Amino acid sequence: MTTPYSTTTAAASAPATPPARFLLLGDSHAACVGRAAEAAGLPFQGGPVGSGRDFLGAFFDPDGPDVVFRDAEAQRLYRRFLDAVGAPSLDRLTVPLVCTFGLSAHTIATRENWAVHRDARGAYDPGFLGGDLFAALVRAMAGGALAFYEHAVGLGLRVLALMPPQRVPAMSDPAVFFAAQRVLRAELAARGVEIVDLRARVTDRSGLQRPAFSAADDPIHGNLAFGRLLVADLLDRGL
Repeated sequence: MTTPYSTTTAAASAPATPPARFLLLGDSHAACVGRAAEAAGLPFQGGPVGSGRDFLGAFFDPDGPDVVFRDAEAQRLYRRFLDAVGAPSLDRLTVPLVCTFGLSAHTIATRENWAVHRDARGAYDPGFLGGDLFAALVRAMAGGALAFYEHAVGLGLRVLALMPPQRVPAMSDPAVFFAAQRVLRAELAARGVEIVDLRARVTDRSGLQRPAFSAADDPIHGNLAFGRLLVADLLDRGL
C-alpha cells in the first residue's frame, strides 16, 4: 500500500496554506522526497501511487490532454492530486511535475532477466552492456514510463525525473543496474526531461549509495537525508 504525501490540504479551521510548488508522482522512491518537503514546510502535492515495477510496462492510456492510469488506486490518487492543485487535466497543471516513474533500475537489473545473455562463466560478451541490443532491451522494459514522460513533456509541462538511490539488492546485477541507468538517463534527456542526479554527492568510490543516505531498514530506498538533498536541488532549480 502506498502512502501519499502532501502539504497543501489544510483543515477547515487552519490558516490557508500556500499553493503547491510542484506535483510529485512516482513509486516508493518518491516517499523520502515527500517526507523531506513536508518536514521543511514546502508546499506540494502528490506522492507514491504504486510500486516501482508498476511503472515500467504500459501503465497508463493517453486521454487527450490527460492520462488514465490502468490501476484503479493509482488513478484515484492521481485524480485526487490533480484536484488538489486545481488542474482538471494534466495539461492544465501550472506547477512542475516531479517523477520517479521508470527509474526502478534494480527491478530492470533482476538477475534472472539477463541470464540468457551471460555465458557459462556468468559473464556478458564484451560491449554488451554498452551496446545497441542492451539499450533496446532497457527501452522496451521501461517503455511505459518513457511514453509517460514523452506525453507529459508534449503537453508543455516542465518535467523533472529523480535518479534513484544507488542501492543494488541481492536479486539484482550491479553491472546491469548501472548500465541501465545510463540508458534511461539518456532516453529521458532526449525527451526533454530535466534530470535530478545526485550520484556524485551520495555515493562512495564503488558507485553505491553511502549509508548516511540509505534507509536502514531495507536494501533499496534512500532515507530522509537523501530526500532533503533532492528537495534542496529542486529548490535550486526554482521549484
